[in-house]
Order: sequence, then C-alpha cells, then structure tokens
Amino acid sequence: MNSTHTNPKIELLAPGGDVDAIKAAIIAGANAVYCGLDNFNARNRASNISFDALVGVIRLAHQYDCEIFLTLNIVILEKEFPTLAKLLSKLVNTTLDGVIVQDIGMFNLIKKHFPTLDIHASTQMTTHNIGQIPFLKKLGASRVNLSRELNLREITAITKVSREHDVLTEVFVHGSLCVAFSGLCYSTSASAGNSGNRGRCSQACREEYETTESGHNFPLNIKDNSAFFDLPALIEAGVYSFKVEGRIKGASYVHTVIDSFRKQIDGFLETGELLEDGERLYKVFNRDFSNAFLRGDLNQSMFIDNPRDNSKNHAIEKAVQTESANDASAKDVNRISVVQIQEVKQTLYQEKNELHDLVREKIQYLSIDKIPTTLVFSGEEGSCLTLTIKSHGLAAGNSSNTEDVQGESGKDSINTIAPKTITLRSEGVLSKSEKNALDETLLEKRFRSLGTGEYGIADLDVTQLGTGLSLPFRDVTALKNEAMKQLNGEQSLIPEVILPKLTSYPKSEADKQPALSLLICDEADVHLADETDADIYFKLPDAYKRNCTKYIGFLQDNPRLIPWFPAVLIGKDYDVAVNILEQVMPPLIITNNTGIAFKANELGIKWIAGPFLNTTNSYALMAMKEDFDCHGAFISNELNRMQMKNIARPENFKLFYSIYHPILLMTSRQCFFQQSVGCEKPRIDNGCMLSCDKSTSITNMKGMSFAIDKQKAGYPSIYNEDQFLNMEVMNDLSDLFDGFMIDLTNIGAGDKVSPDKVALIRQFEQLLAGDKQVEDTLNSMVPASTVSQYHAGL
Repeated sequence: MNSTHTNPKIELLAPGGDVDAIKAAIIAGANAVYCGLDNFNARNRASNISFDALVGVIRLAHQYDCEIFLTLNIVILEKEFPTLAKLLSKLVNTTLDGVIVQDIGMFNLIKKHFPTLDIHASTQMTTHNIGQIPFLKKLGASRVNLSRELNLREITAITKVSREHDVLTEVFVHGSLCVAFSGLCYSTSASAGNSGNRGRCSQACREEYETTESGHNFPLNIKDNSAFFDLPALIEAGVYSFKVEGRIKGASYVHTVIDSFRKQIDGFLETGELLEDGERLYKVFNRDFSNAFLRGDLNQSMFIDNPRDNSKNHAIEKAVQTESANDASAKDVNRISVVQIQEVKQTLYQEKNELHDLVREKIQYLSIDKIPTTLVFSGEEGSCLTLTIKSHGLAAGNSSNTEDVQGESGKDSINTIAPKTITLRSEGVLSKSEKNALDETLLEKRFRSLGTGEYGIADLDVTQLGTGLSLPFRDVTALKNEAMKQLNGEQSLIPEVILPKLTSYPKSEADKQPALSLLICDEADVHLADETDADIYFKLPDAYKRNCTKYIGFLQDNPRLIPWFPAVLIGKDYDVAVNILEQVMPPLIITNNTGIAFKANELGIKWIAGPFLNTTNSYALMAMKEDFDCHGAFISNELNRMQMKNIARPENFKLFYSIYHPILLMTSRQCFFQQSVGCEKPRIDNGCMLSCDKSTSITNMKGMSFAIDKQKAGYPSIYNEDQFLNMEVMNDLSDLFDGFMIDLTNIGAGDKVSPDKVALIRQFEQLLAGDKQVEDTLNSMVPASTVSQYHAGL
C-alpha cells in the first residue's frame, strides 16, 4: 500500500439544510457539516435553521467530534453590513468552527473586526488557478473550495501551491453540478431578478426548452457529480476536504450519501482498496452520475434529458441487466414485463420509506435543546449577592439503548451533558433600599441574556434573597458578565462590534465629468483609437496555445490599449496570462480574475477590478485597495440605483460602470452545442477551445430565446437576446462614477447585425456631454435592449 495512504488527514464535509439533515450527517460519520441561517446564505430554498438551533447544533456536533461551518456565501449589499455585524458579533461568542464566504467585503469585515472566526472561501469565488490561492490567503481564508470544473491534474497543481501558503483545499465529491462556473452564472438574475450570487438561483439550467435540432428538451441539464471511485486520486492530490453538495436535500438523502462515503473512505484507508460498490447512492435522489470534470473528459454523456430523480430509472436498468444475464433476449426495458417494472418501482418505494424511517429512528434521540438551567440568587443585607447556576444536564433521549442513536458507521452515542453547579459572588455588598430593589422581575430582566447561548433559563429562584435589597448596577453587570463567561467555557464574551461610518471620498476635480471607455476584442478594431480619446480596453482570450507570445508583441505595439483579463484562466492559460503581464508590464490593467489581480499587485502594476468580480459594497473596495493596492473597480451590474448610491469611495479610488454590453447569463467549461445543434466531436478538447466559433439559440417553454455563443479561444457562453443599455445611470449616479464603459466586442450578438461602432462612440460621447436628444438615436441603433437589471437589483 502506498505510504501516502496510510494516515492522510481527510475531512468528509456534509450538507445540512435543516436540523434533521444535520443530525443525519453527524450520526452517519461526517467530520464536518455546513449549514445556513435564514439569511446571508446561498441556499435560500433550503429550510435553513435559526440562530438558537445553530447553537444547539454546534454543541451536538462537537459531542461527536464533528465541526460546524456556517454558510455566509452571498454578495452583500451596502445597507446589510450593520445587520451582518450584529450576526457576526453573536457568532464570535459561540464555538462555531468556520464561516464560508463569497463576498470580498465580508472577508475584509471579518478579518478586521472578527479575527477569531475561521474563514473558508466559497466555491462562488470561482477558484481555479494558483494565483488565486495567495489572493484568498491574504484576504484571510484558511481553506478554499475549488471550482467544480477542474480536473485532477489541475487540482493537484493548485493544492500543491495551497500547501505552500498553508491553505487547505476542498473538492466537491458528490451532488448536483452547475453547468456554469459558480459565481459567474447570472441566468436567473437577468431574466427573473433571482440572483445565484444571492442564493436565489431559479435553476434555468434545469428548465425544459423547445426541442433542439439535436433532439433534446433539457439541453443544459447535466448529471450529478460523484467521485465515489476517485477518492484515492483525490487523496493522492492532497485534497483535505471531500465535500458533498445537497443543502436542499432531506435527512435520508444526507445519511445515505455520507454513510456510503464514510465507509468508502475508511475502507480505503484501512486496506488500500475501494470496498463499496456505490449502489446505495442510486437509491436516493440523483440525476445519474458523472466524474467527467474530474477526469478531464468533457463529453456528451455528461448531459441527461431528465432533471428529476433518476433512481427509478436506474432500478429498472438494473432489473434489465439482471434479466439479460439470465435471458439473452432481454436486451432493453421493452423486453421485461410491465409487472416486473411495477415490482421494481414498488421495491424502490419501500426501500426509500424504510430508509426514511430508519434515519428518523436514529436521529430522534439527538437533542439540540438548550441545557435547562436554574439561577438561584441568595444574600442578605451586608453580604455579597450570590448566584448559584445549576445546569440540569441533558440526556441523549428517553431510550437507554445506545444502538438507537448509533449510526451505521459505528459512532457511539455520547450525546449527554452532565449536570454542573457554578457559584459566583458579587464584588459589592447588598444594602437596604426600596428603590431598585432586587426582585424576581428585575433579576430576570438583567440576567435573561444568559439564556441566549447553549443554556436556557428554566427557573429563577429568589427565595433565599432578602427583600428590599439593592446592589449597584455595575456590580450586577459584573456578576452577569462573569456568569456568561463561565457558561461560555471560561471565555470572556466579545462585545458587539458597531461599525464605524465609512468616509466616502469625492472624485478628483479633474474627474468631475465621467469619462467614456471602450472594450474591444478584435485586433481590427484598434483603429477606433483614432476616433476617440476614450480609454480602450482590449479583452484578452480565455484560452491560449501553450507558451503563446502573440499578445505580448501586439500590446507592446499598441501601448494605448489597456489589457482586460477574463474571469476564468485555468492552468496553462493562467501561465500565459501571467507571462503577458510580466513581459508587457502595462501601466494599467482591468482584471476579472483575482489570480491576475494578485500577480499585478506583486509586479507593481496598477489594476482595476472588472465587473465579473461581483463588487457590490464599500468593504469590498476597501479590501482590494488596502490588501492589493487596487486603483478602481467596476460596480456589479446586478445592483440597482438605490443599492449603488451609498457605496463609499475609498481615497484616490475610481469607480466604473458598464452601460452598454451583452448580458452574460452563464459561462461553462462544457459544450452547449452538443445538446442544441449537435457537434461531430464527441468531447471537448483544447482544439475546441482555440478554434471553435459558433452561435445558435435555445428557447424555453415561455417563448424566451437565449443566444449561445462560442468565440475562438473563449468559453461557451449563453447571453440574453437583449443588450444591456442603461442611459439612466448617467443622470442618477454621475457623482458616484468616474467612468462609463461601452462594450464593442460583438460577443453574444449571434446573427444580429451590430451597430456601427464609430457611430455608437459618437452618440455615447454626446450623451455624456449632456445631449439628451441622442437617447432616441441610441434606442433606435440598439433596438433589442433592456435596463431591467438596473431597476430590479439584487
């Protein structure tokens, strides 16, 4: 057996959408569970839990040597930071093991004001290259959840760098897959106002569409992920945490999957072999399984024309295989009888019910109740006020049989809390006073906060306290604080953080009038520099030939162009992009990739955060400026006017906004043409990325069409049929923004005729100069346009 397999530290990380699912994960053998509260998390469709339940869940999990991580993995709006600070002030006084974060501003807030909280970077951060690891480390991340699209070779390379920076890596090993890069899907944000970056994704990828040319009705729906048989390779790659997706799944699903993975991991670590066949995974919800991303084999078999539960179909297929083994004539489902099919369905239905009952039986004795506590106050005139805290203890349940609460993985039941007594005395002494006399009502009011954590006040006893006695307020407060410390594991409570009001610095006098900038991607459009004084950004490709140097000479020959780096740069493509930076050393870049941002800062190159870094608040601007010397940022186009207006500009920092561009709905590493118009190639290879340039469209059952676009050296993407055209923002927020950008790349236009670029520049220049008459001209030049995102917001 390979020595690297003997004792690796591996975490099995389970989803917990509600309390029952969390209990099921714990008893099934999870090392950690991630769950969400009612807000600030990216699974609004999950039941989620209350803060009181979270406290109980943490205590329960810790009794089983299991950790609890809280999901705070959405972008944060400016107005939400006071509420967020209140929540974080409560969380730091629990024994929570970590928070999962997407928003760069939240990283900044936690690192500055709540440094005891361990931060994990969410998959929504779209982490896929080695440069992003030190970026996230500097933000405060101790671990990073890698993009689900990566293959084993890429995971290994990133994990090696992560170890050098003392950052742990997580990889999703089971559950639903997004067809789009996480954090870069705006499909339901643009169409329905339900942003995936706010946990409200409506799953457009699972929708039914009009039958495509290749005969598919669910052309964006891909199978579920399962690395059940790839665990040795992931261990070899150095991955620390194996993460299971499924916070909208129930307790029986969670228990089945976690118990299966627990057995598979433990069996492999003990014997060096995979002992489980994975069949139990098919008995709970699934869309069939694929490990194609992990294996780097992006083929058509990843898709399935059924977004619903596949467990029934799998059971029938197994029956057909069994029948075929016995009877060579039974080659397909039509060769087994209707009666047999019904028997298979009935058996599966019974198995699911039995599983549900089994899990319910196992978890019913697991308690997250507060530990009932009695507060006994005693004392007389001239003596100290004595507080005796009597916790009553907490048993696992009414059953004395530990097998009732023992998971299949063999965890013993230890869910008991022993009673204990704590006696505390005040510094000052009691004195006679009819005014502010200590009675049951006053003491209940002063000490009720003791019941906000793990301990609940079941009774308050003042029978041993003399009447008409008082104690200075400071002494009562000191006694209460000492009591809270004792109940908090002898840790002093951290006071609530009140966030200071941020200073919003004005624009410089030279920049009072917002400037126009252009984005191009075609070398033939360089001539536009002769038509305008505007800044011109040149969009670099997503993909390159290995060791490509083409763009080094091009940018050196055209110093007027400001390089624009895309959001996704994986492996060799990131290496080439870094080489461009190092060889060209441009005075300024725009980047939508945090790895490039980190490298630019290292090289002393000024950088501006692009619109796909999802910047929505002042704290994100502060983080990028303070930690990485960022010089400006595009504010997310998902925000509306009110959500943008109070964003505070850091000193000497520029703010930008894109007013005209194609509306990107999603970008994928998978091919969208295989399921729409068909493709002769069975799988994607590097040649596809570099040479394929196709466009088509798909139409959903509501009659809404979406443009599929693939540029040479670009990732397959889907766009709204309408362009984004926002002329209102120039009036509404001209004081906020230093510049407005227009996108002249024609990406996502499909077969539509694009407006004349020089004419567009002229019209926008006139509009910025205050000529309102050109609005009608622009509307006629861009007839298929919308500004709905600016009105809807997040």
